[in-house]
Amino acid sequence: MNTEVLYDFTKTATLDGWYTVNDDVMGGRSTCSFEIDPQGNAVFQGQVSLENNGGFSSVHYRFPAIETTGYNFLSLRVKGDGKRYQVRIKNWADDYYSYIAYFSTNGDWQDIKVPLRDMYPSFRGRTLDMPNFAGGKIEEFALLIGNKKEEAFRLTIDKIELLKE
Repeated sequence: MNTEVLYDFTKTATLDGWYTVNDDVMGGRSTCSFEIDPQGNAVFQGQVSLENNGGFSSVHYRFPAIETTGYNFLSLRVKGDGKRYQVRIKNWADDYYSYIAYFSTNGDWQDIKVPLRDMYPSFRGRTLDMPNFAGGKIEEFALLIGNKKEEAFRLTIDKIELLKE
């Protein structure tokens, strides 16, 4: 199986290119952080609030364009908290929409495989009348939690890759 590593977190990894976005951009009150833990994994954690029409927290990673032709899956090695998360990619970082898919966590380490062809276009929670992800290239990866309820969350991330199968 051939892979293209988007990010492999280690104790010495920097978080250059990573940034958080919460619903406070729209007046909400959700908060989050993104940092490397002592084991060398990334930890995305915080509190989702529904106050002031809020309801989401996210972490984004922008990088030079990566060719996706021939890759079939986005693969994540994560340890979650039993909650549902959204994975997002963009062909171009400046696109207004993302291609998204959901995954659920179970409290243990999991290898999540998301078929790229199943990622569908969405903007502000609405599915767009456009084709699903068709390959080409990507310049942005993101994780988001927004389950329409107030909740604390914690997602530990080891590695993010593209897979050929």
